Amino acid sequence: MNVQTKPHAIVNRVIDTFGDWLKHRRALREMRDMDAVNFGQIASDLRVSSADLETLVRRGPHAANQLPKMLGALGINEVDLARTEPLVLRDMERVCSLCNHKRQCGRELVAGTAAAHYADYCANAHTIDGLGERANV
Repeated sequence: MNVQTKPHAIVNRVIDTFGDWLKHRRALREMRDMDAVNFGQIASDLRVSSADLETLVRRGPHAANQLPKMLGALGINEVDLARTEPLVLRDMERVCSLCNHKRQCGRELVAGTAAAHYADYCANAHTIDGLGERANV
């Protein structure tokens, strides 16, 4: 690795992170400025509750980043799932985004123990188990 390219990569990552933060802040401000009727209509159009939509906006666009890692740890091909069951994957992303066990999930994924313990904390466990049952039919 060239010494000159590394600082640029770090600076670019900081700029991208800051840009993502600004976009997220903008989305939060837009959400707060929206009246309840319009916000409720958007939630309805997305087929989520207003409370869930508010939480999803607050948690930001990366709230479901652990789902692909979990699926991979469990031997589930995310691309195939998106092709065969797109609505199931969308719901799993919503559930993952709303999850309150992110730290435990992250620790398990890093330790390589997620496949053995996901059923203890993952809100998508029943759906994941159902995917396995369908694959075995």
